[in-house]
Amino acid sequence: MIAETVCSAVSAAGLGIAVVTAYRKRFLAAARIAAYSLIPLGLVMTGVVGWVADTAFSPTAWAGFGVLGAAWALFATTRAVERRRGGGRKQRKEAQSAEREAVAPAASAPSLGPGTRPAARPVTTPRKGSADDFSDIEAILKKHGI
Repeated sequence: MIAETVCSAVSAAGLGIAVVTAYRKRFLAAARIAAYSLIPLGLVMTGVVGWVADTAFSPTAWAGFGVLGAAWALFATTRAVERRRGGGRKQRKEAQSAEREAVAPAASAPSLGPGTRPAARPVTTPRKGSADDFSDIEAILKKHGI
């Protein structure tokens, strides 16, 4: 009974604010405020508020919400573990069989044949005139005033 009274009062106050807003020539905002203020009244008229009030004070309902929460937690945990492992058991077996089929069992050598490796590059030793490299950089920096 109190919930219905409070919801009706909230709706009346919201409609009053909407009227004041419309008086100030802000019709779009007034329409939005009116829509929000009619929601509690609609909930009272449909009986949702009574159902929520009965549910809020029922220990059985709260136990039911606890069971639903536990079920959700189990579901989320199993999904997280499944994603970490990379799918279910059936999917892992399919992936292993596909992996075996990808390589021919009788193949002993790579299918491209023996390749020739490119000749190794000779190791370059640093030049004695490496200071010249830095002088070029210094000249560029001086040119830009750095």
